[in-house]
Amino acid sequence: MDQDTIAGILPAQTIEALVGTGTIRIARALDADQIQPASLDLRLGTRAYRIRASFLPGPDNTVADRLQSLALHEIDLTRGAVLETGCVYLVELMEGLALKGGISATANPKSSTGRLDVFTRVILDRVQAFDTIPANYEGPLYLEISPQTFPVLVRTGSRLSQIRFRRGRAELSAEEIHALQDAERLVDTASPIVGLGGIAVTIDLMGEAWGGLLGYRAKRHSSVIDVDRKAAAEVLDFWEPIQARGRGEMILDPDEFYILASKEAVVVPPAYAAEMVPFDPLVGEFRAHYAGFFDPGFGHAAAGGRGARAVLEVRSREVPFILEHGQIVARLVYERMTETPRSLYGELGSNYQAQGLKLSKHFR
Repeated sequence: MDQDTIAGILPAQTIEALVGTGTIRIARALDADQIQPASLDLRLGTRAYRIRASFLPGPDNTVADRLQSLALHEIDLTRGAVLETGCVYLVELMEGLALKGGISATANPKSSTGRLDVFTRVILDRVQAFDTIPANYEGPLYLEISPQTFPVLVRTGSRLSQIRFRRGRAELSAEEIHALQDAERLVDTASPIVGLGGIAVTIDLMGEAWGGLLGYRAKRHSSVIDVDRKAAAEVLDFWEPIQARGRGEMILDPDEFYILASKEAVVVPPAYAAEMVPFDPLVGEFRAHYAGFFDPGFGHAAAGGRGARAVLEVRSREVPFILEHGQIVARLVYERMTETPRSLYGELGSNYQAQGLKLSKHFR
């Protein structure tokens, strides 16, 4: 079969080829580690705009058109700038697109971005949905950024979001997920819950794997976090550890941000990619997991990751909500790759392979 007609998620080698042909447009040469096994990191451009409110341009407008009425002031990112909590910013990215051949794309925050409670969404000209790039789109990409808990220092080239390209429809059916669960043990449980929306992931509220630690609650009124510096911040300056009390439950306070972990270890086989669905209104008044992409090889023994948990970024909504140990909080949707990527997650020095209950890479 012609490689250009196979349905599925495009791997790193194909993404690299799309850059070479100009299908992915770049303002400067790619960073050495910018292409991931099944996605491309997106880089901030030179200017940010503080805007009055989040928006979608709609079918008749470009983002630049809407900025004329919504921008409050312009910020130079070339020397770095602090983005404050409670504010909404818009930045044109260094990558643009000229998609063809039926290729479409979706975007998501990077794992480190989600774990800082920085809400990001990609928007583009004449669209009516966030993070969704239709087939054959041609034009610029913009990133909406809204820090929720910590102010963050960013600069030109900072990478807060990522994009995943696909051809056709490649989502696995419930029957295919059952078969893959039997072969690869996608989630480490004897009784997986599989439906049309993927395979269920539940919450660990016993903390036995981490000496009774359940997770972390973010502290407010903290210092600034530099998004480009690894292991530069002290955990206790930004987070309050939450200890287990043997009850297997926890009350989420409204508008607080938590880092928790899945009960199950998660595996993404090399020939597949996965995405964690962030919120299902049927399971409760909370949102779990802002950053949803899981690359081929995540948690897989072939890439040194057997036993990797899914780290969950959790926020309650308007009312307190009780989470219980083993409660379903999200679902993993699996899609097939067009071909196995040249390198798997974990073989590239990834920050979260074989992870347990782990904060973002910014903390030491």
